[in-house]
Amino acid sequence: MLELNYITKRFGKVEAVKGISLSVPDGAFLALLGPSGCGKTTLLRMLAGLELPSSGQIIFDGQVVSDGDRAWAVDPAKRKSGLVFQSYALWPHMTVAGNVNWPLKVAGMTAAQRQTRVDEVLRMLSIHTLASRYPNEISGGQQQRVAIARTIAPKPGILLFDEPLSNLDAKLRIEMRTELMRLHRATGATTVYVTHDQIEAMTMATHIAVMDQGRVEQFGTPADLVANPASAFVATFVGTPPNNLVPVVKNGNGFKVGGRHMAITPPSDHAQAMFRAESLGLAETEGPRTLPLELAEVSTIAGRTMVTGIAADIRLTAITESAPAARIGDTIHIVLPDHADAWFAPSGERIG
Repeated sequence: MLELNYITKRFGKVEAVKGISLSVPDGAFLALLGPSGCGKTTLLRMLAGLELPSSGQIIFDGQVVSDGDRAWAVDPAKRKSGLVFQSYALWPHMTVAGNVNWPLKVAGMTAAQRQTRVDEVLRMLSIHTLASRYPNEISGGQQQRVAIARTIAPKPGILLFDEPLSNLDAKLRIEMRTELMRLHRATGATTVYVTHDQIEAMTMATHIAVMDQGRVEQFGTPADLVANPASAFVATFVGTPPNNLVPVVKNGNGFKVGGRHMAITPPSDHAQAMFRAESLGLAETEGPRTLPLELAEVSTIAGRTMVTGIAADIRLTAITESAPAARIGDTIHIVLPDHADAWFAPSGERIG
């Protein structure tokens, strides 16, 4: 349904998006996941037709809609796509029903057809009782539902979301995640969703493109990213808690792991060992496979305890059955397993 062929976007001398190629199947829910400034919103704006690629092609359902090499693009209104902004962007002088009705009127539907479709989408999003109210008379969560209703009313083939839940409180964000997944199933539209929140991406998406510095570090299913991170960035950005990285450096006839000699053999003289949080443990005293760290955080999630320790440039999180007796600031001893879960080069690519 959606193809990107070597998409690049430059703003002057700055490359915001660098040669991205993706193929997204029909009906997929794609999350563009990454930190602020990684290029995900710029990529979404190119999909929406609000920005023209500097080079490369964007293809919707087999048809080229943007060609940066020829400096040509299909008008945004003719792409059969719908965009939901972070700020909702509702017309304040129109009622809820009026906001949803307007794009249908622009599309040339009859009054009877528009009324039927407006009623349908308002009920789909459980806001039909708000039809006669104005945006300033409803809550932020309700405004977001109106913005979504307005977008899906013309039945676009591709839905685009630019961090639509970032303005909502934590409880409402969880509720709206469920609603968006239900909406995706109901409409069957291919969906592209921009977020910096990896929990949103992992719970909602069928496919994720993890972005950093204008590039896609890895593209795959949520399970793929967790099981087989392709780079150190993905390993430490995806997952709750994220994976742990520890530098391993050759020293004499052996290797130093986080500054301590340990019996471990990396695939090169200088590498980064990845340990999943569940692979680490806690010891009461120093041992042959422990690292002394300052206790920084203790939190309980789903009956398990996450214990985080820090030392210099190392930050490790272990999942344990119970909280340590130590207090914040005390020294704890985190136990490393015999084998790393994965290895990465100092530059970040996966090795071994």
